[in-house]
Amino acid sequence: MASQTGAVFEKPSTLRIRVEEFLRASIMDGRLKGGERLREQELCDQLGISRSTLREALRTLEAERLISIEPHRGPTVVRITEKAARDLYALRGLLEGYAAHEFARLASDADIERLGKAVDALHRQAKGSNKAALLAAKREFYDVLLSGCDNDLVKDMLPGLLSRINLLRATSFARADRLPESMAEIDLIFEHIRARDPQSAQNAAQSHIANAERTALEVLKRQQQETSQGEDERPATKKRGASTAG
Repeated sequence: MASQTGAVFEKPSTLRIRVEEFLRASIMDGRLKGGERLREQELCDQLGISRSTLREALRTLEAERLISIEPHRGPTVVRITEKAARDLYALRGLLEGYAAHEFARLASDADIERLGKAVDALHRQAKGSNKAALLAAKREFYDVLLSGCDNDLVKDMLPGLLSRINLLRATSFARADRLPESMAEIDLIFEHIRARDPQSAQNAAQSHIANAERTALEVLKRQQQETSQGEDERPATKKRGASTAG
């Protein structure tokens, strides 16, 4: 009886999680872009799922602020604004700078070894072309960092931001020369942690985040300019078409 009950409740939950992961990954790697509408029937047909399962997954992504759901319009991928990026990086700088400080101060030798392995894995992924794998490796680095900083409140606060942080992280990688810079900055954070130098580790982490913010804002501004130009051209095209038809 227990196994039957488990089968009834676990399968839909597992399916919903897989749908969430698919949509989240599609947003992270740019297949679904900011401002793009999500057509529910097309997604249901593509994924072979019911509309109720899709809507449950969409509610989770809405809570993560990856999508917005508006009456009479439906779900739309959130377009990251310059203010949203600045707000997010400001909070990320405080929390992750603190995490690096406390990790250097409190982490065990085994924790530092785990962090070193995460850095090595990140370097391996940085040499490839799989952006999703690269973001997953960086997430693992931060998971180890947050586990070793021994602050439950920081660990509770960051998961709600994680998806948006990953989205901005994907944006900041859009500049070709940013990745080598980012890797060098992470190496420096780890060197200070390994040396048990909390203040230097915090400074290095905050510098890393400030540099990522600068790059992400450059990319966002360029994307906004391109979007604005595209919107300016569309009415002119319609007008020309109407004139020709007349």
